[in-house]
Amino acid sequence: MDVKQWSVSVVIDEHEGRTRAKARLSAGDKPEMVGVGLARLNPEDADVPAIGDELASARALADLSHQLIEATAADIEEVTKQPSNLFS
Repeated sequence: MDVKQWSVSVVIDEHEGRTRAKARLSAGDKPEMVGVGLARLNPEDADVPAIGDELASARALADLSHQLIEATAADIEEVTKQPSNLFS
């Protein structure tokens, strides 16, 4: 059985008054990919930092996911010389 391990780490900080998360994907011999997500506190809402962390992280992971799909589509098109169907 061939087993592969990919790792994602998420780092959260404050950047220009917003919560920022960076999700880094390490996938063996592939180049590292980084997704970024931002969240900001609505002035009318209670200040609950954990919610900003979660939202920024979710957005960073979604960004990373979209990048991975786009890279996979490009790989498919390079190998098959045909348009991929990943976005339909």
